[in-house]
Amino acid sequence: MINTVKTIALLGVLSVLLITVGGLLGGQEGIYMAFFFSLLMNGAAYFFSDKLALKMSGAKPIKKRDYPQLFEIVEDLSRKMKIPMPKMYITPAAQANAFATGRDPSHASVAVTKGIMNILSKEELKGVLAHELSHVKNRDILVASVAAVIASAISFLANMSLFGAFSRGDNRGGAGAFGLLIAILVPIAASIIQLAISRQREYGADETGARLIGNGEPLARALIAIHDSTRRAPLATNPAYSSLYISNPLGGLGGGLTKLFSTHPPVEERVKRLRNIK
Repeated sequence: MINTVKTIALLGVLSVLLITVGGLLGGQEGIYMAFFFSLLMNGAAYFFSDKLALKMSGAKPIKKRDYPQLFEIVEDLSRKMKIPMPKMYITPAAQANAFATGRDPSHASVAVTKGIMNILSKEELKGVLAHELSHVKNRDILVASVAAVIASAISFLANMSLFGAFSRGDNRGGAGAFGLLIAILVPIAASIIQLAISRQREYGADETGARLIGNGEPLARALIAIHDSTRRAPLATNPAYSSLYISNPLGGLGGGLTKLFSTHPPVEERVKRLRNIK
């Protein structure tokens, strides 16, 4: 519940930022134009990103007869969550990881890597799959898409302002410098907020999944093993799809300010929260 409230608050901040920056840089017409183009761009991603993500990862559809234990776990969890059974895929990656995609529960897909099937116990795998199905149930793809539309609109407005200033040779002293500063810094702020929303949805899926199976420990152990795998063997994948995975497939980003630009929360904090769920 707390994670949902935080997500709504962050989306609210993004919306206020869009209106404020739009008024300063582009006026009402600028807001409408930026929102329209962002809606078109991210709307296409919303409907087709699942197919692109599966293709980029090299995922192949699998049958129950080939992975009976995997299907039994997902069928059981889907029944408990009261969502349709998603399509199941496996990727050839040796790295241990998994992701869910699809615009709603009726169009969902879950993919696991070959690596994760080799290193996790049944209970740990169940924790991971509960996390991924929680993304589906919580409609996190929709939440991420809304955040992307607003953040993209802000960036679009800022780019329009910068282009206009440079093409006019804008040199109006303090006012012009202030406008340029806003045009440069605000998109960065919007990206940071968008990434913060992504991290909150990870916390939310962790909690929902752990409470579903009645214990946070299996997922906590799984996250430690997966994180170790991503650091030892970073996955060569498109960074645009890294947020879909349960752990950043590109490897750790380090600490400090880099956490602000991470799609995932620190694994240590995730494990700590999960171990407090009994």
